[in-house]
Amino acid sequence: MNDLTQERQPRLSRPAGIRSLRLGDLKVSYVPDGDVRLRPLALLPATTDEVWAAHPDHLDEDGHLVGSVGALLVERDDRALLIDTGFGPKALAFPDGPLAALHGGALLQNLADLGRAPEDIEAVAFTHLHVDHIGWACHPTPGDGGSVFARADHLISGPEWDGRDLLEAQGMTEQVAALGRRVRTIEDGQEVFPGVRVRIVPGHTVGHAEYVITGGGRRLIAFGDAIHAPIQIDHPDWSSTFDHEPARTAEQRHRLVAELAEPGTIGFGVHLADVVFGHVRQDGNGPAWRPVDA
Repeated sequence: MNDLTQERQPRLSRPAGIRSLRLGDLKVSYVPDGDVRLRPLALLPATTDEVWAAHPDHLDEDGHLVGSVGALLVERDDRALLIDTGFGPKALAFPDGPLAALHGGALLQNLADLGRAPEDIEAVAFTHLHVDHIGWACHPTPGDGGSVFARADHLISGPEWDGRDLLEAQGMTEQVAALGRRVRTIEDGQEVFPGVRVRIVPGHTVGHAEYVITGGGRRLIAFGDAIHAPIQIDHPDWSSTFDHEPARTAEQRHRLVAELAEPGTIGFGVHLADVVFGHVRQDGNGPAWRPVDA
C-alpha cells in the first residue's frame, strides 16, 4: 500500500462532514444530511469480488460502499443557492439490492452551522429528482405543512420535469406535487446564480443536470450522480444500476473524467464518501481521484 492510499483509506469508508472551499468571490460548502450504504456488486454490476478484495479501503466493516448524502451550498455575499436538498429526516433499510441503508436528517442543523437558515436560500437547483436529492424540499414544515424552502424557486431541468411521470409511476406522486408548487424549469447553459451555469446531461435520469461554478480563475463541476463512487473515476465504463441509460452515462463519465483532469478544475460528487471535493490526476501514482482538502 503506497503512502497516498494510506492517507486516503479512512476517508473512502466514512461519510463527509462539512467541507468548504473558495472560488474567488464564491464560497462553496458541502452540507451533510446523512449517508448511504451500498452493496458494491449490486451497485456496479461490472465489478467482481476480486475487484473489491483489491480495494478494501472503499468498504466499511460490513462490506458496504459508504456514500455521503447532502447538498452543496453556494454563497456570494449575502446571497445563497442550494444544489439538491438531501434525503430528509427519515431512514430506510433494504434486505437486498444495491441499497442497504439510507438515512438523512442533519441538513438544516448543518446549514445553521454554516450560518444559513432555509429562508436565506433564494433558489434550490436540483441535479435530478431521486429521493436522496429532493428530500427536504418535499418535507412539510411542522405546524403549517408548508415547504422548508418556501421562499426559494425550485430549479429543475426541463427534460427532468417533463419526465416526472416516471417518478409518479414509482409512487412519488406526493413528492412531485410538493415540488410543483415552486418549480421553475431551466435550460442547458442557463445561469442560475452568479457564476453558476447548468448543463443538461441525460443518462442517469432523463434530464440529469450538472452545475458548473466558476470564480477566482477556477471552476467546480457539481456532477450529481454521474459518479456514485470514486472507483468509477478509474473505471468510467462501470455504470451503476441506478442509471437510466447505462451506456449513455458511461460516455458522459469518460468526458467528465477528462474534464476533471484539466488545470484549474475541481469536481464535486455528493456521494463520494469523505472525498466529495477532488480533482483527477492520471499520473499512474495511485487512484485518479485526489481529494481537495477544504
